[in-house]
Amino acid sequence: MANTDFTHLHVHTEYSMLDGAARLTDLFEHSKQLGMNALATTDHGFLFGAFDFWNKANNAGVKPIIGVEAYLTPGTARQDRTRVKFGEGGRDDVSGGGAYTHMTMWAENTQGMHNLFRASSLASLEGHFYKPRMDRELLQTYGKGLIATTGCPSGEVQTRL
Repeated sequence: MANTDFTHLHVHTEYSMLDGAARLTDLFEHSKQLGMNALATTDHGFLFGAFDFWNKANNAGVKPIIGVEAYLTPGTARQDRTRVKFGEGGRDDVSGGGAYTHMTMWAENTQGMHNLFRASSLASLEGHFYKPRMDRELLQTYGKGLIATTGCPSGEVQTRL
């Protein structure tokens, strides 16, 4: 059954540690069987699978959309190791016990791809606190060409509700 009008935009692959099991070859084969002509990757925190995803997608005739489910500091600087509690706090408050929330981002164009890689690299190099964390400064500096959402139950908006 062809479904060229539908694209999965939130996919964790084998490169998403402890959260993804989808092998890229199988993923693109199945996408083609379903008639999907595009597919996104949003692995957790890192982009180290992006090149493999891009190559295998193109080889399969599927348009690759590169993204990441980033870890975002809860209103603090990426270098700050302070845990934050929203509202009443509690166990299910902010991911990582107050260390981060989630934000899903995709590269809209070439500039966005470059910015996504820059922000992700700096999150790893400068913001690592349990996970590679971005902050609002990185988003302000490298936000052009990116599409971002709060994307999952661990996003900042959902956490505050």
